[in-house]
Amino acid sequence: MNKWFKSGAPWIWMTGGAVSISLIAVLGLLLLIAWRGLSYFWPATIYQWQMLDENGKPYTLIGEIHDREQVPTERLQAAGHQFKTDPGEFVERFLVKTGNREFVSLDFRWILSTDIQSRTAPAALALVERSKNGNFYGYPVAVLEAGKRLPATDDIAEVLQQHIQRAVDLNEQANKLQKQDIGSVNYELERLRLKGRKWELEGAFTPERQAELARQSEQLQQQYQLLEKQLFALREQAAQDAVILKDMRGQEVTLSLDTVLDADYVNRMNFWQKLGTWCVRVGRFVSEDPREANTEGGVFPAIFGTVFMVLLMAIIVTPFGVIAAIYLHEYARKGPLTKIIRIAVINLAGVPSIVYGVFGLGFFVYMVGGSIDKLLYPEALPSPTFGSPGVIWSALTLAILTLPVVIVSTEEGLSRIPSAVRQGSLALGATKAETLWRIIIPMASPAIMTGLILAVARAAGEVAPLMLVGVVKLAPNLPVDINFPFVHLERKFMHLGFHIYDVGFQSPNVEAARPLVYATSFLLVTVIVALNLTAISVRNHLREKYRSLEN
Repeated sequence: MNKWFKSGAPWIWMTGGAVSISLIAVLGLLLLIAWRGLSYFWPATIYQWQMLDENGKPYTLIGEIHDREQVPTERLQAAGHQFKTDPGEFVERFLVKTGNREFVSLDFRWILSTDIQSRTAPAALALVERSKNGNFYGYPVAVLEAGKRLPATDDIAEVLQQHIQRAVDLNEQANKLQKQDIGSVNYELERLRLKGRKWELEGAFTPERQAELARQSEQLQQQYQLLEKQLFALREQAAQDAVILKDMRGQEVTLSLDTVLDADYVNRMNFWQKLGTWCVRVGRFVSEDPREANTEGGVFPAIFGTVFMVLLMAIIVTPFGVIAAIYLHEYARKGPLTKIIRIAVINLAGVPSIVYGVFGLGFFVYMVGGSIDKLLYPEALPSPTFGSPGVIWSALTLAILTLPVVIVSTEEGLSRIPSAVRQGSLALGATKAETLWRIIIPMASPAIMTGLILAVARAAGEVAPLMLVGVVKLAPNLPVDINFPFVHLERKFMHLGFHIYDVGFQSPNVEAARPLVYATSFLLVTVIVALNLTAISVRNHLREKYRSLEN
């Protein structure tokens, strides 16, 4: 036994076991997040319950089972619930999503199994997904076309789907017209206003310029009025159709199709149809904008903002980190000052991220951004342009936060390059700058990419500093659009990490938000993994490309 311990084999087994346990724990956590998040989009069976209230009166309840649990009978009795018969030690209760927010006070409610008289899953029940007020559950009765009730058919599902698709297409055209064409006109009108204001401040607002601005403004106003008429016409066409549904109260409700996104007869679907619906819902979650206070809809602006900010941060931090590492390793004299600088760089990695956020707000936003506004955008004051939180300041703040990682990783890569390589290059007549550019930096590029990978992994998950320097709950516009200069670095943006915080802790509908927290968390992990895999593939390519320089 002593020989076995002295051989080092136990330590190898212990290390391997620890790595295996860590991998299993990480994969298990990811699978749990994925299961809890992605299962939210699976079409759940819609049930109809016949219930008894506290007074023994029957009523109907329609909805989806969202969760279930076993509750001790004593706890329910202590809360004031009375049972007519002995239910046993535990009572099963169900969390039911009822929807129909206009007519039902609670979007989610708990029901006890002891209050259930019967439960069915009628094939005629439909789930109507809406852009406002959440889902609606009921029996489609008829379709109204331009206010006229269409003749009754055996199955109105196909007719309803055709009219819904028509309304969705019209709404998409209206939204595109509003965001792109009308948005461009408003953007040009604001630019004209700022141009006139600038000429006023400079004392150069001549009558000729005033007349030219008035002419251009009049043309844009006429264009705006034409686009506005088109927008109202599209919205009016989308709202001319409606559907009549019978809800769980037994009353007929008319829903305008301009707010309806889809209608699914979930109880009629087989497995493959449900799988197709699940894929469509996941696709919408990834590609659409959020709605209903972020508790419904998609997270595309948050995905775009996260990736855009991380890429911008990588572009900023990489050259600064590499230059600093090259100076410290190749040019700076080895002495106490250099050691102090290295210690300071290492200590910067341990500073809490919120401190960087406060620094970014005070230095970048108020000082640098405010100075830029005074020098370049005085006509927009007192409304700030760069003097308010934005994506550029978020990227710079995270660049400073991750700068020590890139410096240390790059310097480690430079230290692994043999000094004989440098001396051989210099002996052949190359200058020190040529040696660095053609020999040293290519050989150290895998280490540079390693530092960048670590920087991206940390920056993509940071939330605290971003809350101070640029991230918002809902961003009206993306940092990139069709208006010149096309990339607007001063704009605020959405972030997946902040979206998780907002949905999980600031949502007015906790039960509806909980699955979205898991789904968004899994999406954030997926984005970080995708960014890291891209950087790793680049690093491996560089390692193979410059491997010959090491020999």
